[in-house]
Amino acid sequence: MSWYYTPVPTVLPQEEFDPSADANALRKAMKGFGTDEKAIIDILCARSNAQRQVIADAFKRELGRDLIDDLKSELGGKFEDVILGLMLPPAAYLCKQLHKAMDGIGTDEKAIIEILAPQTNEEVKAIVECYGEMYNRPLAEHLCSETSGSFRRLLTMIVVGARDPQGTVDPDLAAEQAKQLYDAGEGKLGTDEGVFYKILAHASYDQLEIVFEEYKKLSGRTIEQALKAELSGDLYDALSAIVECVQMAPHFFAKRLHKAMDGVGTDDATLIRIIVSRSEIDLQNIKDEFEQMYNKTLTSAVKSETSGDYKRALCALIGDA
Repeated sequence: MSWYYTPVPTVLPQEEFDPSADANALRKAMKGFGTDEKAIIDILCARSNAQRQVIADAFKRELGRDLIDDLKSELGGKFEDVILGLMLPPAAYLCKQLHKAMDGIGTDEKAIIEILAPQTNEEVKAIVECYGEMYNRPLAEHLCSETSGSFRRLLTMIVVGARDPQGTVDPDLAAEQAKQLYDAGEGKLGTDEGVFYKILAHASYDQLEIVFEEYKKLSGRTIEQALKAELSGDLYDALSAIVECVQMAPHFFAKRLHKAMDGVGTDDATLIRIIVSRSEIDLQNIKDEFEQMYNKTLTSAVKSETSGDYKRALCALIGDA
């Protein structure tokens, strides 16, 4: 499966967009006793992020109020997390999620991997800039203080934007890189982790695709099989996430969503993060992939794990309200 899929979002810009009408309708939904949550969902889950920013401006300009503050005072719980997540610009939302994954006791390595692995250099650059502005601390430095070893070195390479630009392809080099990977793992006793993370963090996704094909020709095993045999822990999780994103990002996210809802309890943070952050990118592809992989729709899975306005907001974003 190639990463050359056409990303299909589930949330599109509203065609007949009237920010002033939206701002007034939102104010009305939050004024007086009780809150009209349905009205809030109908508006904010059906506008693009850029449109939501314009609505917030209109809210300030015409009503003299801060939309985020009003939403915070009226909403609560997981529903509030979804709606406030939608109000942040995309890079700022991911920065907030990264900060949350590193703040306090313990580090959520899986969340860090899920946020950083699928990003292109340009997207990483935007996240790095935004993180510095929001937290007055370089992202690389924060990541270094929370991680260690080869995993730390891999993350550092990703955030300094070491990856070659998309479209950079050299078939001869790919054969050489496949051999380097083989020699660093299967071809020797012990594993030279450095070779793995350098190639997987530096080469463009187009290049990696050829490297993985060459690897299979050379060793008779897939790169996934090699990683599983040679690596473990956070480094394995991160490198296999990069491999999955090279081959088919929606597959990676569908798997993450399934895991968030599988078994006892629900990992709501992951559920919200993926649905909010991918809704304007490729959530339709993720939905299709989810249904193919698990023989049930993403909506039915979400409905059985969530309830109330939280459920309604997620289903509206998935596009099957």
